[in-house]
Amino acid sequence: MKRKDRGLSPREKLFCLNFCNCADAKQSAINAGYKKNPKCQGEQLLCRSDVADEIMRLSKTRERSINIASRVFAERLAFGSIADAVSLLYMDSPTKEQLRNMDLYPVSEIKKLKDGAMEIKFFDRLKSLEKLATESENENESCNSLIEALHKGAQNLNKCTGEECEL
Repeated sequence: MKRKDRGLSPREKLFCLNFCNCADAKQSAINAGYKKNPKCQGEQLLCRSDVADEIMRLSKTRERSINIASRVFAERLAFGSIADAVSLLYMDSPTKEQLRNMDLYPVSEIKKLKDGAMEIKFFDRLKSLEKLATESENENESCNSLIEALHKGAQNLNKCTGEECEL
């Protein structure tokens, strides 16, 4: 059976996954368990089309995941509660357990001042809202571009068949 027919081995898949994380053939080979000359083995794997295809597939999946996470994080910063951070201001000596149970996600910095007071800085909510608005505009532009392209394609097709295009 040819290599192409049997697919990637678990170790080769692990190499691909590692490569998507660090873009270093040698380190990816080491992390995937290639012991003999990992630099050479990593480079050889990168030259294979089936490995390159898997790396491309994983990269696209990772990019989509990062885009989703970025949107979720921006929403959380823009709309998240600051109640726990304000409560923290009024606590004398919070325990580790209390701190673990607090949602301090919108906090960018906490400083204990010399006089014992506490300073808390928050992430900029307006910047998060602007990011969300920009993403929304880009999505709308992409949709409009797709609709326009489909409409033009339908018009060109109708020129060949002599029918009118209706939307």
